Amino acid sequence: MRRDITLGRWKKYASISQQLHITRCVTSSPKSYHCVPPQHPPPPPSSLSLVKFEDCKHSKAVGFESSDPNFSVRPDGSVYAEMCWYHSLFMAVFLDKIVSEPTPLAEKVIKFPRKHQKSSSANGLRRQKRDWVIPPINVPENSRGPFPQMLVRIRSDQDLEKGIRYSITGAGADQPPIDVYNIDPVHGKMFVTRPLDREERASYHLRAHAVDMNGNKVESPIDLYIYVIDMNDNRPEFQNQVYNGSVAEGSKPGTLVMQVTANDSDDDTTANGMVRYRILSQTPHMPIPNMFTINSETGDIFTMAAGLDREKVSQYIIIVQATDMEGNLNFGLSNTATALISVTDINDNPPELTARTFSGEVPENSVNVVVANLTVIDRDQPHSPNWAAQYRIASGDPQGHFLIRTNPINNDGMVTVVKPVDYEQNRAFMLTVIVSNKAPLASGIQSSLQSSAGVTISVQDVNESPVFPTNPKSIRFEEGVPAGTTLTVFAAQDPDLFIQQTVRYSKLSDPANWLRINRTNGQITTMAVLDRESMYVRNNIYEATFLAADNGSPPASGTGTLQIHLIDVNDNAPVMMPKEAQLCERANPRSKVNITASDADADPHVGPFVFELPSYPPSIRRNWTISRISGDYAQLRLRIPYLDAEVYDVPIIVSDSGNPPLSNRSIIKVKVCPCDDNGDCTTTGAVAAAGLGTGAIIAILICIIILLILVLVFVMWMKRREKERQAKPLLIDPEDDVRDNILKYDEEGGGEEDQDYDLSQLQQPESVEHIISKPVGVRRVDERPIIAESQYPVRPSLPHPGDIGDFINDGLRAADNDPTAPPYDSLLVFDYEGSGSTAGSVSSLNSSSSGDQDYDYLNDWGPRFKKLADLYGGGEDN
Repeated sequence: MRRDITLGRWKKYASISQQLHITRCVTSSPKSYHCVPPQHPPPPPSSLSLVKFEDCKHSKAVGFESSDPNFSVRPDGSVYAEMCWYHSLFMAVFLDKIVSEPTPLAEKVIKFPRKHQKSSSANGLRRQKRDWVIPPINVPENSRGPFPQMLVRIRSDQDLEKGIRYSITGAGADQPPIDVYNIDPVHGKMFVTRPLDREERASYHLRAHAVDMNGNKVESPIDLYIYVIDMNDNRPEFQNQVYNGSVAEGSKPGTLVMQVTANDSDDDTTANGMVRYRILSQTPHMPIPNMFTINSETGDIFTMAAGLDREKVSQYIIIVQATDMEGNLNFGLSNTATALISVTDINDNPPELTARTFSGEVPENSVNVVVANLTVIDRDQPHSPNWAAQYRIASGDPQGHFLIRTNPINNDGMVTVVKPVDYEQNRAFMLTVIVSNKAPLASGIQSSLQSSAGVTISVQDVNESPVFPTNPKSIRFEEGVPAGTTLTVFAAQDPDLFIQQTVRYSKLSDPANWLRINRTNGQITTMAVLDRESMYVRNNIYEATFLAADNGSPPASGTGTLQIHLIDVNDNAPVMMPKEAQLCERANPRSKVNITASDADADPHVGPFVFELPSYPPSIRRNWTISRISGDYAQLRLRIPYLDAEVYDVPIIVSDSGNPPLSNRSIIKVKVCPCDDNGDCTTTGAVAAAGLGTGAIIAILICIIILLILVLVFVMWMKRREKERQAKPLLIDPEDDVRDNILKYDEEGGGEEDQDYDLSQLQQPESVEHIISKPVGVRRVDERPIIAESQYPVRPSLPHPGDIGDFINDGLRAADNDPTAPPYDSLLVFDYEGSGSTAGSVSSLNSSSSGDQDYDYLNDWGPRFKKLADLYGGGEDN
């Protein structure tokens, strides 16, 4: 049985260790040692101290073990150092060779301290003696009992004189957690009632009370401190089961990688809570099994050896063990965690081209075409800056025709044409390409000889389009050039110097259809007069587009634009504005008309303009006058004091400033009218000025009267027609009367076996002989009785509207009593529909009435229901 020593009253219990500070030792209690380190430790092996142990049975069969291999404990209790040391802390564990149950301790009694007073001087002052200091009570956690277990006995010196009752208060007694401790009120024995857990509560502070039988305080309360002694009952727990760390490849030994941390809930001031770390395994064992080491106290993981290479091993799996009891594997509790160490990449592998030379082809004049693909190998981590390649053309392309782009997926170099190449100038390119990484190479790494290569690009000849040397081509001509005038030669050149080809020309765009181009030499001539004022001319420039095509395979064509700058000539006379004006019939300073002119030509063939009145007819200059305001404006006014209100056509001659000048005779319509005080034409004057004389006004009035008469005649005709409608004897027109009209509908067939039927059986027979001669069988008899026809009332020629109702009632009464009116009151026998009909027989239909029914009311319905009345009602004959 294993038994360990504790402080206080306990002699032995399971899994409790005694801490020994070993140096020159002085015993401070039977179970603890306090040692002072010597200045010079004795050489090993040397006896350092003596450990004594006595149990209640005074057993001598006791063995000793040391938790530190640097020390040993002999059977007699002597402690020896196995090697040189300076200071150490270890545990001596006592092993009982005889298995037995825990033995009760000797009773420990705590008395209430007494207060003694003593005279100190003649003046009567007394000093109080210092109270006893009650030592703390130590209770181990996780005790197996049995419970309740006595801890201590509390006793008062007055218990012999009178009855004393004891009690305890505080957390653990009458405060939460309640009833952990209790006390025998008579004998003063205090017990613990259940196992304690130091991780839940490490100490308790109670107060003991002593009162007499009446509840009067006998002693002052004393403080009891109870400490829970820690046991190694908790394993170290890692904060994470898996830790992730990283270290750069090529790191030197001693490089910090990561840290793992484990916590132990036991007392960290004792060995129970002191955790130590070690590495159990490393996977893979490359390049050596011990690439990493760990600080046993802090959990820091370091590299132990050189040789980390991501290209060989990209990740290591480390199993780390944490053990308490300062790492003692025999007595400590352990736990493990996994550390994943990723080896990060550095640029220690330069990119290498897979070949020394590459080749490609490109058609001339092509752009953004990949002409060659450069493959490269880089052993660094893919898609990282250490792996990503970038290409540079070192020589062979001084004009920058090519650019090498990197394919982000496979890291290849794509040689791309970014500037058109010309076969006639360069038939091939010899490029020197150098490849490198985006990230610089690691220290000490040199570029590979395979980081450069030659690239040969062959240019393929293609049929190029003819090119106009000057495009667009500008020429200057005066407008008005006659048709057939040669303007210029707009010829194109064929870039294909090594192929003999013919170029032909055609017109592609000529908005005004003014030009013609020679098909073979490109000579341009006019087909019409060039007009600068044409709508197709913009900013004095006329543009036409021409096409030049060769006879190559395939044919190629090019376009050229000809811009004709038209020089203005004075070919447009000015036009006067406005065309209409208004003046007062009496001359006054405010009665005037401002006139101007517009000219389609350009400067200097426009203003200033000259305005003048013609000499013929003479009345123009007699009645009107023109005065110049500015170079572009003039005023027209009356020369005479008064002029009749009327519309006058005033001719005016306008001349521009061209060389030679052009003139235009324009007419302005001037409305002369009476004006008010403000100089504005009055309404009557405006009408008179508009040229409406008395005859015109009379004509307008006659038209209005005729229109009113037509409206009146139309209204009278509508009223007459309404009266004619009301005078008719019937409510509807004869053409809307549906009586005596035959309405023919589609005939329905019989059953499925009655498809061949005679429609004549459904029609009224024309004669009795037809009925008699018909074969015996199923037939229909619907014939008109041969009797005198009833007399119907005659409609008067001009009936009164009030007689319409009487006329209708009389006609209805006569029709009801007329047996000759259809439908005839006779037996109707219809054709047999056939046995295949889906319709059932109507013979199964019975009257819904369960008893006799009186049908005499049929006699009141007229002659049409006389037959039914005779059959069902019994009639007058009965």
